[in-house]
Amino acid sequence: MTAVTDMSFTKPIPAYLAQRYMGWRATTFQENRGWYRRLAEEGQRPRAMVISCCDSRVHVISIFGADQGEFFIHRNIANLVPPYEPDGDRHGTSATVEYAVTALRVAHVIVLGHSRCGGVQGCYSMCSGDAPELEEKTSFVGRWMDILRPAYETLPDADEATRLTALEHEAVRVSLRNLMTFPFVREAVEAGTLTLHGLFNDIAEGSLWTLDPPTGAFQPV
Repeated sequence: MTAVTDMSFTKPIPAYLAQRYMGWRATTFQENRGWYRRLAEEGQRPRAMVISCCDSRVHVISIFGADQGEFFIHRNIANLVPPYEPDGDRHGTSATVEYAVTALRVAHVIVLGHSRCGGVQGCYSMCSGDAPELEEKTSFVGRWMDILRPAYETLPDADEATRLTALEHEAVRVSLRNLMTFPFVREAVEAGTLTLHGLFNDIAEGSLWTLDPPTGAFQPV
């Protein structure tokens, strides 16, 4: 593959984004200039890592009213964590988890799922035979959703809406189980320096559900 050195195919950011940036810098940044300088000079010390979906409707900062420097956030399709595979080819999420746990030494890792997840819908359609394009080896989305594929076989015998919600919940559980396959995560959990949490956000209702450890079910926060 030939390296691309000419960047003429790129364009300046849209005017509305530039205007929003100028507004932010003139207000929020100026009012908190000392805090931003401190973050820059002292580095980040987030207490929690949040693994959430790329979905634009899921806004972790707003949900928890967080400030800059508070959360180490990783987003991917369907908030999935692959199993520990040093020889695999899905290292983006794995590298982020490793950095959060071993370098930043976060105290919490939160997997945040959500309703009406397009990635989960894609997995459901792929597994039910309605999205053959996702079965292609060239489909990045399809191969990523292979992480969730085994959970499809565990879905209850119910209507499609119920099964989709169940698969969205399973995306959180699968990720939490996979996190425990990482040696450094398991060691930190067993040492009591790290706790894992599963959450689910219903976008339409604005509700947040937490995974109950004894039952494995989701309960309202």
